[in-house]
Amino acid sequence: MNPEDTASSGCGPLSDLRVGARGRLCDHPGAGPVKPRLVDLGLVPGTPLEVLRRAPLGGPIEVELRGYRLVLRRAEAACLCVNRRDAQA
Repeated sequence: MNPEDTASSGCGPLSDLRVGARGRLCDHPGAGPVKPRLVDLGLVPGTPLEVLRRAPLGGPIEVELRGYRLVLRRAEAACLCVNRRDAQA
């Protein structure tokens, strides 16, 4: 997804969301070999989520989705596209 599409659609990487921010998962472009595992964990397009905590210095991000909490590496979160406009979780 190019930057112009991202800005106009309200989508951006999960790693850019602040603590307390909510969004709805759009897509996982280029998640690579971890993509099947992320899908197994419930990270599919349309899933609402909320950022609960962020570790300092580029550490992991804790999110809540589908009634449970999940901790993702910052690099994995950067591969997940989240729509912030459609944040009704």
